Amino acid sequence: MQRAEARPRQHPEGAAPGGGSGGDRAAAAAAGAMDPTRLLFQEPSLYTVKAIFILDNDGQRLLAKYYDDTFPSTKEQKTFERSVFDKTHKTDSEIAFLEGLTIVYKSSIDLFFYVVGSSQENELMLVAVLTCLFDSLSHMLRKNVEKRSLLDNLDGVFLVVDEIVDGGVILESDPQQVIQKVNFRVDDSPLSEQSVAQVLQSAKEQIKWSLLK
Repeated sequence: MQRAEARPRQHPEGAAPGGGSGGDRAAAAAAGAMDPTRLLFQEPSLYTVKAIFILDNDGQRLLAKYYDDTFPSTKEQKTFERSVFDKTHKTDSEIAFLEGLTIVYKSSIDLFFYVVGSSQENELMLVAVLTCLFDSLSHMLRKNVEKRSLLDNLDGVFLVVDEIVDGGVILESDPQQVIQKVNFRVDDSPLSEQSVAQVLQSAKEQIKWSLLK
């Protein structure tokens, strides 16, 4: 409302500047409420997490999952990812704000991990998701969290992400629980190298469909 009132208006010749101000203000308010940009970045979202993606040290996508239509096309998603990478890859901070979104991130050797939420989202919740993701992958990859190892186990990485966030909703923030749930899909015995291999193999077809989305 304040922005609409502060904006200068053009008046027809002979019209009084104050005439019809009530109707104009109502129209401006209605227009603002219907503006998709304002709805996108200012109103609360049903989604806690808007996106999770992992990039290499050149800013190239290795994995990405988007949970709403903030960036509906792959081209828009990759443009956003490049902007995020350019803003974050040379900084020591762990949080960034870009395009009305809150982004928390972490790097490891030649990888960058990102979790994206709305501007209203609790940063601690996003950090909890990021920490769980990194610690779960570190456990699964036996602390060898680097590009080659991640690509060799990409099926399992998708499974880990799906156990942490589903449809933008946070399901789990305990990495031990995540690993156990991934393992439980095939075998309810304690986590072992063999059972992880079985999970990765059984998930291959499922992940192919995820990549096509």
